[in-house]
Amino acid sequence: MRLRALLENDALGLRLLGGEDELDRTVRGVMTTDLKDPSRYLSGGELVLTGLAWLREPADAEPFARILASAGVAALAAGEAELGDIPDDLVQACSRHRLPLFAVNESVAFATITEHVVRQVSGERAGDLAAVVDRHRRLMTSGPAGGGPEVVLDLLGSDLDLRAWVLSPTGRRIAGAGEPLDSGLAASLAGEHLAAVRTGRRGPHRVSGGGTTYSLFPIRNTGRGAAPAVRDVRETVLSDWLLAVEADAGDWPAARLDLLQGVTQLIAVERDRRDAARTVRRRLAQEVLELVQTGAAPAEIAARLRVAAPVLLPGLGTAPHWQVVVARVDWEQEAGQGTPVDGGPVAQALLEEILVDPAAIGAESADRIAVAHSGDEAIALVPLAAGPLPESEDEGGAPAVGLHADALLAAVRAPLSAGLADDGRLTLGVSAAVHSAEGLRGALEEARHARRVAAARPGRVCAAGHHELASHVLLLPFVPDDVRRAFTARLLDPLRDYDRRHRAELIPTLEAFLDCDGSWTRCASRLHLHVNTLRYRVGRIEQLTGRDLSRLEDKLDFFLALRMS
Repeated sequence: MRLRALLENDALGLRLLGGEDELDRTVRGVMTTDLKDPSRYLSGGELVLTGLAWLREPADAEPFARILASAGVAALAAGEAELGDIPDDLVQACSRHRLPLFAVNESVAFATITEHVVRQVSGERAGDLAAVVDRHRRLMTSGPAGGGPEVVLDLLGSDLDLRAWVLSPTGRRIAGAGEPLDSGLAASLAGEHLAAVRTGRRGPHRVSGGGTTYSLFPIRNTGRGAAPAVRDVRETVLSDWLLAVEADAGDWPAARLDLLQGVTQLIAVERDRRDAARTVRRRLAQEVLELVQTGAAPAEIAARLRVAAPVLLPGLGTAPHWQVVVARVDWEQEAGQGTPVDGGPVAQALLEEILVDPAAIGAESADRIAVAHSGDEAIALVPLAAGPLPESEDEGGAPAVGLHADALLAAVRAPLSAGLADDGRLTLGVSAAVHSAEGLRGALEEARHARRVAAARPGRVCAAGHHELASHVLLLPFVPDDVRRAFTARLLDPLRDYDRRHRAELIPTLEAFLDCDGSWTRCASRLHLHVNTLRYRVGRIEQLTGRDLSRLEDKLDFFLALRMS
């Protein structure tokens, strides 16, 4: 049963004091206590009843609320018979820990509430329990060793009529039964899940998408046999998988929720198995990285690459080209917040996901990616097939090959931004492709420089490529903000003021004139103006700014001002 149902029953004498947004929590049992620390008797999901005998002083409220929230209880109901109104310290403590708090009218006995909860919960379980036990046994015997997550999801569909998908933190489909989930919807669900985890909300998280309600279950080891671990959620939020179920779990009985938690544990075992297999590739990348960073002889590095190539590209006859990608995840750290989050492993797991084609299905798609980490950086050694490299045109018209920085983040920017929230940043740099061991050291430095360019830009998720290192783009991010503002204001503010008063479009005219390399005819054609009109506008620009657009120096100043504004 849900908390909302208790509040709607007038006979129970409950009055809500806080936690209105959490009323869809499921109540799995009831417990009465006046202990200051009842944690040893809690298993999660209980409605805790207390007469407040443990509350000797205001400072007692905070630890009591924290203990209950950590144990995963559904809510706290405090009796008014002992103290009258519930103390504000307890109300505030429960609010801080997102723990729903009820006041129990002094005329209602705790036994009445206990009897009602037990009767309701037992009744719901009775009709479903036998079937759940049988299904759970089948799920356990057909788990990872019997075909992977797909088999488990097939059983959910056939036995419980539930469509479900396993998604990566970026929304990429790892496994699913039946029709695939739309990629845009999957990315949106992943973002909602990451945002909910960052705010401390308990799963499953219920969200709507495309007119349908989905319940999102985190996939991590939370079984009863798991050792409790106190850790910063930021250590895992960007790497955990999730189970998306096309259903509203808010009305489910506790037994069905337990079954879905068991499913996530089965999938977590499969995740651990695949992560163990990834260890070989990580070790290869780490060995190559250490050789490159310590200045080892190219012949020694080439020997390690020859070992890595068959592992990453099975069946490849010749050594491939390589690209280096560097990523870093930085978290803001407030004074007194505790031990800083180690960004290296976080960035490593995240980069392994980012480098997979978003359209690829399954975890095996990452088998061609070797990512190491050094300090707070994750460094990927990405093989490209030998022979002619695919070419495309970048924005500057130069040939570009292999991976492109912006393309890597295009599909994952939205969900990752939700996971990074207000205190995290992901920055990424991509090198040019190299075809020999001699080029790897330069490629590594190039990728690191590109990442620093990305780090100087605004935004939670930023990337830069090697082609930007030979451009003014490399310099602009490092101009101090006060210098940037003064420079652009001096050149552009007179034009902006004039445009506001006269609607003269001097700024667009200036941009077009520079884009056309100062060609009067091409610029007039682009703006659909007579050349004389264009000459009048350019003259006005020169008059307002005291500059001469026939001079290269003044053209360059205007160009940089527009880029920095």
